This record gives sequence, structure tokens and C-alpha cells, in this order.
Amino acid sequence: MKIVHLTNHLNIGGITSYLLGLSVGLKNSGHTVYIASGGGEMLSRFLEAGIIHITLPLRTKKEIGLKVLYSALKLKEEVRKRGIEVIHSHSRTTQVTGYLVSRLTGAHYLSTCHGFFKPRILRRIFPCWGERVIAISQQVREHLVSDFQINEEIIAVIPNGIDIERLQELSAEEKNREEARTRFGLTGNPVIGIIARLSDVKGHSYLISAMKKVLEKYPQAQLFIVGDGKEKARLVRLAAELKIEDNVVFLSNVVDTREALSAIDLFVMPSLKEGLGLAVLEAMAAAKAVIVSNTGGLKSLINDGVTGLLVEPQDTEGLASAISGLVADESRRRLLGKAAQEFVSKNFSQEKMVRETERMYFECVKPKS
Repeated sequence: MKIVHLTNHLNIGGITSYLLGLSVGLKNSGHTVYIASGGGEMLSRFLEAGIIHITLPLRTKKEIGLKVLYSALKLKEEVRKRGIEVIHSHSRTTQVTGYLVSRLTGAHYLSTCHGFFKPRILRRIFPCWGERVIAISQQVREHLVSDFQINEEIIAVIPNGIDIERLQELSAEEKNREEARTRFGLTGNPVIGIIARLSDVKGHSYLISAMKKVLEKYPQAQLFIVGDGKEKARLVRLAAELKIEDNVVFLSNVVDTREALSAIDLFVMPSLKEGLGLAVLEAMAAAKAVIVSNTGGLKSLINDGVTGLLVEPQDTEGLASAISGLVADESRRRLLGKAAQEFVSKNFSQEKMVRETERMYFECVKPKS
């Protein structure tokens, strides 16, 4: 089968990591896989894996605009020339692009919803969801049904899958921890980490505020913030205002998240909304204790007190208390990390994600009689 994935860009981030794993898995299953995007830092990883790239001007947030129209017309020619059978979109603008190309070529079309959409009028007038829709968590599925009235029968919940073995190796390499900390300029102990784009929805400001309280009890602790985005200047300023800038280290990005995970003791994701949380899954697979917000798909990952800890969104006091409790108890951190790793290994393998996504393609191409 010939499949093309549509995404705005291939910069470092959760959707790009998901697409790399899915594309490689599909290629290894015998499919020809293309990816159409505006390019980005991770493009070389796709090319090295044998994924064929189609350059389109998709770096836009406008659902209806010249870039989307031009991309649709260019991709139409590529689909016809290459005999592509399935178009798979991964963002709102690429949903519109994919839908238009499907109508122009007859290729089958589906989309993945990686999070929560605002129910804007254009999304109601031009739904563009596809023959099938993949939701990355049960909470996202419920959002699609309740807010957009999508037919439940065409939605499948297929969580993000990760390379379990690749991350399990990390948990056994404790000897590399000090080397990683030296490389990133980390001098504190323990190190609390977060890997996420610097967007207000990720809740970094609540984590920095909570860290102020943690440091009152544990002045040697350090916060390691990995990611880039429009909130960076504000977050750096907040750390300075709270007089904890010496205990907060910012790193723009890492191509391989294992490098950052190897340096931390405790992973925190205080998101206000989250479709599922690929970075959290990776931390769990690496046997890191995790603290996450009790929201969206995150709460489906955590059995509170067993595979991690849940804290209500925007609850700085609760977050500080949870962090402080695990900073003080290394043995509990290890127990939570081990249980988290076992849970992810059983439920979120890359192989399972690829297999279930492939099944959706076959349902489109060969519908049941």
C-alpha cells in the first residue's frame, strides 16, 4: 500500500516523533511511505529511514488560505503520479488539505486527532475528518463525539506507541547520568525535568512556581526545562522574579529525548490540556517516576500512587507537595518508575500502534461488505 502522511512541519516535537515511529513501522511492514510537510530539523531522520519526503508550504495555521490551496493542488499531482492510495492528516490545516486532495483524486482519506480542538465555526462548516478518525486517547474520542458530533462508528482509539526497548535500555544506564548532567550544566540533586514545547497549555509557569516552594525544603534540587516556544522569555523572567534562576536550567531542544531523560530523577507534566502525552510515555518507559495533571489523556496513563502521581491542573500547592514528597523518597521514586515502565511496556508499544493504524487503512481501502 502507498501511504502519505500530512503534517505542517517536521520540527522536534510529539507529533513528529509519533510520525517517525509510525512511518518506519509501516515501511518495515512492506508499505511505501511518503511524508508531505514544510520540512524541519527532523527531516534527515525520516530520509535516513527511507521515508520519501514531499515538500509543501504547509507551515500555516490558516485553514482556508493560499498555502493550503497550493499544497492541495501540488499534492493532487503527486498522489496521481505515485499512485498513493491513502492520505493521512495530522493537524487541522492538513485535514483540509487531505480532504481536498481526496475529493480531487479519489484516494482514501483519514485523520488523527492528537489533542483537543476549539469548536470554531469553520470546523463545523468544513469538518474534513475523513472516512476514519483516529483519537489518541479515550478522552479525545469523547471530545470529538460531544463537541463535533462525529459518528462514533468511524472513530478508533489508537494511543501513541513508543520504542519500548530503546527507552528501557536507558533505565539500565545509571552510570551515564552524571555524564549527561555535566553535558547539560546540571549541578543539582535531584533533578526534576519536563520535556515539552514552551506553550501556556503545558503549565510550565505552575511548575516553576511550585519549584519555589520545593526549594525552600530542598535547596539542592534543580529544575530542567527542555523545549522551545513563545513562552520562553516569560518563563525565564518568572524564574528570575522568584529568585530561583540558579536552580532552573533551560535547554532549547534535544533530537533524542533519551539524552535529557538520562539526566533527570523525576518527570513532571503539569498540562492544562493534553491529548495523551508522548513525553510522559517515554519517561515512564525509561522507568522515571512521573507527576502529571489529572486531565485529558494524562489521567488514563496514571494509576495514582502506583504508576505515578496525579495533581489537579493549576494547583501549585498540590504540585509542590507531590514533588517534595518524591524528592524526599528515592525508594518510592524507583518503585513508581518500575511500575510505570511495566505498564507502558504492556500497553503502548510501537508495534501495536502500527498494527492498529494499518488495520484502519485496510478498512478504508477494503470496506466490509
